[in-house]
Amino acid sequence: MDDSHVFLSLLIYAFPLFLLLFCGVFIGGVTERNHRRSLDRREQALASIQLSNLKSVPRMEDVTSASMVMGQVVIATDYFKSFATALRNLVGGEMRAAHSLMVRGRREALVRMREEAHRQGFTEVHNIRFGFSNISQMRGKKGAMQVEVLAWGTGVRRNV
Repeated sequence: MDDSHVFLSLLIYAFPLFLLLFCGVFIGGVTERNHRRSLDRREQALASIQLSNLKSVPRMEDVTSASMVMGQVVIATDYFKSFATALRNLVGGEMRAAHSLMVRGRREALVRMREEAHRQGFTEVHNIRFGFSNISQMRGKKGAMQVEVLAWGTGVRRNV
């Protein structure tokens, strides 16, 4: 076989791999951008619900009811971003894919907590806390990075 046939054979076998890689990156990027736009819209719609990380509720004398509200999400990156993060781990530096995953997870959990507060008629949420769990490590397998994010706080309704 001459060099041109070897190159052509390599190209024929490598093309599907590059096509899959391109599709994964493209579809992953589109999905992430759509999720961010959805978060922006939902955060704007729920902006009237005041949030606070204070442990105590101010002006307790005005409170008519209070209850715990929660929002939970399990979110993952695509395999390409996980692979890129693993490479970054070898050389050091900021892992942007992992950072993006955590920011989106935290925002989604907070939005879901606000949605629950809204369903229950609360206008404020105090003592907001977050919990995180790395699902990927729990399974002990390699693949896409997956995290669970839980947001909780005390929903408050006031006598206005």
